[in-house]
Formats: sequence, structure tokens, C-alpha cells
Amino acid sequence: MKAMVITNFGSPEVFAEQEVEKPTLSKNEVLVKVYATSVNPADCGIRQGIFGPRVKLPAILGYDVSGVVEAIALDVKDYQVGDEVYYAIDLLAGNGANAEYHVANEAIIAKKPANISHLEAASVPVAGGTAWAALITKANIKIGETVLIHGGAGGVGTFAIQIAKAAGAYVYTTCGGYDIDFVKSIGADKAIDYRRENFVDIIMKETGGLGVDVTLSTVSGELLAQSLMVTKTDGRAVTVTGVKGDFNAAIFKNITVHFVHLDRTRPKLEALKTLIERSQIKPVVGMTFPLNQVAQAHKKLEQGGEGVRGKIVVQVANC
Repeated sequence: MKAMVITNFGSPEVFAEQEVEKPTLSKNEVLVKVYATSVNPADCGIRQGIFGPRVKLPAILGYDVSGVVEAIALDVKDYQVGDEVYYAIDLLAGNGANAEYHVANEAIIAKKPANISHLEAASVPVAGGTAWAALITKANIKIGETVLIHGGAGGVGTFAIQIAKAAGAYVYTTCGGYDIDFVKSIGADKAIDYRRENFVDIIMKETGGLGVDVTLSTVSGELLAQSLMVTKTDGRAVTVTGVKGDFNAAIFKNITVHFVHLDRTRPKLEALKTLIERSQIKPVVGMTFPLNQVAQAHKKLEQGGEGVRGKIVVQVANC
């Protein structure tokens, strides 16, 4: 099968198209013809070598899958050939979806939402699953609560806004000024231009000095520490990235801080499927690249900035 492989860590130029052996089935496994995958920050980090020897080279990256079941092991009970499925792959496995086929244990696979394309479905498992883990599993948001989501126009942020709204929350979000109308269109109640406005001043004024119930940081650095200033006493703060800064406010205000690691479970994907099929969540695909241009997809994600909304998707097969 055709795959985009890295044999060294480094810049996006390390990708090379190769013919590699098609994966074979073991117990409880499903062979999937990959129609689309996507690029996540973790893809770029692994390609750069930040996980070091834990990722064995040569490696195939790509950790989202949307595709069609081509074959199943004899003991597989929940899927059959022809089923459309989607799922997330173990980040450190080295046998990702930048390839024509992938094999996965049926326990991590879910049926693809029927009302979206494979390109849209490929944007969901990692980013949507991370947002779900942050807001539902960890923060346990409730109807009527207030939530601040940093990076609302990004991959995790676009899902987080929609999940928070579906859960009945009032949503503040930060983004670039050019994305204000966009984040409002997907459900944000109040959008704050992080380049021109101070989110601490705005939120504390609007909440009468109380702050919000939950903050979610999707951007690395000191943002989580700064967000503690606008998190209520006894509130919850969640981050999906690395952090820096002073966290004494969490102690003084009895704030519970969660660091989210994506767990690749079927029930989460099934819950997201339900919300997508009810049109409460609409995946946002900002750009699409063919498989042989995965290097360009990585470059675009790393550049960021205006024009990069939601997820960057890689089309593997015609769909």
C-alpha cells in the first residue's frame, strides 16, 4: 500500500512516499480502508522528535481515521465489511493513517456519523474527543454554567464551543479579531479578541467579579495560570497543552486543575456521533490536502494565523 513515511525526525520535508506492506489482522481487529485523516499538533510534535525514542522509525503518522471496513477478524462481533467507521489511533504506535489502510482493535472504533462526509468525520476523533474529555469527563459542565474556551477557532476549540453549548453552558471564547464572527456562528456567546482585549478585565466585569465556572486552555504557555484569575472559587480549570506560570491562585481559590490526556474509547465517539447527527455539532474543516501533500498540511498547521479554522484534513482516497 502507499504511505507517507518519516525515516528521520525534523521539518515537514522528512515525509517521503513509500510502498509498504499492507497490515494484517489479529484477534479483535478490523482492517479499514482509510478515506481521510487529519493533522493535529501532536503529529507535528512527533515528527519534530519531541517524544524521542518512544516513537520507532520509520513511522507512519496520522492519528484520526475515517474509512470503510474492508476485512474483519473471525472474532469481531460489532462490525462487518462495508461499515463506515471513525476512530483515533495511539499517538506513539508509529502505524498511523497517512496510508491507504489501517488495522485497529474494534474496541476503539465507532460507526461514522451518517450525515457528514469522511473528510468531516476525520476531523472529529482526536480534537472532538479531547474537547469532550476536557469539558464533559473532567470539568463535568452543567446546564447554566459559564465556560471560557481559549483558542475557540482552532481544532479543539471549535468542538469545545459546540459541546459546551449542547451541554447548556454560556460560552466565552478568545480568538483573533478576524475569527470573531466565525466563533459566534458556531455558538460562542461572547468572543474576545486576544490581541486587542484583556479577557481578564472583560470577564470579571461581566460576571460582577465572580468569574466563570470552567476555563479550558487549548494554547500552551501561561494561559492556564492567567485563566485562574477568572475562574470562580471552587471552579474548574482544564488544559490540553503544556503549561507555565504561577498556580498559587488555584490553591487560594480551591480550583480543581485538570490535565487532559485523550482516552480512545468507543462511547465517547458514539456520544459525539449522536450530537453530530442531531446537528448540535458541525465539524469545521478549514483546509484539505491530498495524502502526497501531507508535508504542506503540517507546514500550514505550524504557521497558524488567519485562515486556519478548525481542522486541517488529509484526503487519502476519493470520497
